[in-house]
Amino acid sequence: MSEPFVFDPRHSLCKTPFGAIPCGGNVTFHCRPLLSDGFQHCAVVLLGEFSGSEAHIELSCCGPEGDRLRFSGSAAVPLEPDLIWYHFRFWRDDGSGCILDCTGYRADGLVQPWQLTVYEETPTPQWFGDGISYQIFPDRFCRLAVPDPAGMVGDRWIHQNWGDLPEWRPDPDGEVRNRDFFGGSLAGIASKLPYLAGLGVTTLYLCPIFESASNHRYNTADYTKIDPMLGTEEDFRALCAGAKELGIRVILDGVFNHTGSQSLYFNEDGFYPTVGAAQSPDSPYADWFSFHPWPTDYDAWWGIRTLPAVREESPSYIDYIIEGHHSIIRRWLRTGASGWRLDVADELPDWFIEKIRAVMDRDFPDAFLLGEVWEDASTKVAYSRRRRYLLGRELHGVMNYPFRTSLLEYLRQERAERFQDAMETLRENYPPAAFYSAMNFLGTHDTPRVLTVLGADVLLESREARAGYRLSPGERDRGLRRLRLAALVLFTFPGAPTVFYGDEAGMEGFEDPFNRGAYPWGGEDRALLGWFQTLGRLRRDREALRTGCLRWLHAAGPLLAFARETEAEGLATVVNASLEEQRLTLPWPGGPAEDLLTGRRFAPAEGALELTLPPLTGLLLAEGSEA
Repeated sequence: MSEPFVFDPRHSLCKTPFGAIPCGGNVTFHCRPLLSDGFQHCAVVLLGEFSGSEAHIELSCCGPEGDRLRFSGSAAVPLEPDLIWYHFRFWRDDGSGCILDCTGYRADGLVQPWQLTVYEETPTPQWFGDGISYQIFPDRFCRLAVPDPAGMVGDRWIHQNWGDLPEWRPDPDGEVRNRDFFGGSLAGIASKLPYLAGLGVTTLYLCPIFESASNHRYNTADYTKIDPMLGTEEDFRALCAGAKELGIRVILDGVFNHTGSQSLYFNEDGFYPTVGAAQSPDSPYADWFSFHPWPTDYDAWWGIRTLPAVREESPSYIDYIIEGHHSIIRRWLRTGASGWRLDVADELPDWFIEKIRAVMDRDFPDAFLLGEVWEDASTKVAYSRRRRYLLGRELHGVMNYPFRTSLLEYLRQERAERFQDAMETLRENYPPAAFYSAMNFLGTHDTPRVLTVLGADVLLESREARAGYRLSPGERDRGLRRLRLAALVLFTFPGAPTVFYGDEAGMEGFEDPFNRGAYPWGGEDRALLGWFQTLGRLRRDREALRTGCLRWLHAAGPLLAFARETEAEGLATVVNASLEEQRLTLPWPGGPAEDLLTGRRFAPAEGALELTLPPLTGLLLAEGSEA
């Protein structure tokens, strides 16, 4: 069994500084075994994964501390980014002893080490993590007119009714081709900029907007053109300019691991007048793809033939996407975008991402590079290779799927300690700038709608049943109450709170495409929308919610409480995820407290607040208000 008082890397008595370390820095370790264990020596063993280094540093014996013996010592970390895995060895003068790792004492020769991230300190644009993001699936957000798909790539058809269910049934060939469009446009998004500003939004993250044969546009047909159903390059410029006037930036979705089979580059169906790789091995794009043999067999993303995989190492592809004067990265940042989100970052080589970052750092130093990563990005292994996303030369931040997973689990299963542990793992492993620049969210275009997840009691096996399912009144009421709590945590936790379009309006739906319905303009849940607007205002107005340090106050069972603190102010988020009333004694060394959500006031007694929390409720407490 682990003895946390021997060594706990998250406690300042055992390790300083907390968490990841900049290159060339120093870390100090303190171990405190029981005197009765009889250990006379202790060493820390550090193994560098990328460098292959190994160091054994004996810690000095500092003498007894009560019933414990303290060993202390410092180690210099490498000058280059690395992942250091470390554990401790204890031994006596007679040679007997054991090791200590994250599972506790053990003598079986196996080790489960702790992680120490060593990163290069490079600038991270602060505007992303400080702000509020809003993700839009462009076809489904706002249309100003029903478009005509004639002459556009792909066999498209248009829903005349904005409120239709997205098409989910296979076509006669058994394929789901995502050719049903609703006709949302860039001009439509621009018309709703005041609405987005009212939510406090400072960053628009747009799913792909480039010409494509499908409604999701992740099978790019031409990186140089806005999809004509969305509008024109001038429409994009106008959107960016209008957004900028309201303090809103735009991040684009870059799909650089694969293109569409119906694309200018592959051109399998001959739609484009130029010669694609599928038409001739002499095509200027032939080197972008791997055929074996040409043209009948080729590498495709996850084997999906409509998504031919790109050879990122092709010199002409690198020039086209990244390094050329008119590269895609440069082109759209010049046009008005403020950053890129890299789709399926796991599928892109580290060196490819590093090249993108280098161009952005050099020519667009205020632009933000975000990556789609579903796990802990500091330890991610993809295709048997450990990734280096957050070590300083690649991504500024990542999509925080662990935040979503652990928060929704807490709200449904009432295990706040698991949420705390998951978030502390990220806080410990990520460089601080990456932790505070994580894209936190409750749902995306790749996950079921959060209201459905938090409200549904059913497990539906058939897609037909999931397609038509709507929450019962009781399920919806419970889901809405949980969603309000989820949003409270989202907007008050470190990182960029990100709203998937329509979640603030109460949209429902299971997995793709049921989570991609059209925004219900005029049919929003007004009370829920007002809640999101309130949270957005508080995030905008309170510095502590944007930049404050995180301090955990309580995390057990249904009760979660944490503080965000700057030198000037401190705020505390308190949540009861239970269906029953709960009581909580919250340490409160300051004066009276006020709930910024309701105006309710509390007077502390003997340095604590005695709180009674009704079922599924939360508070956002501010210090220094008069009771």
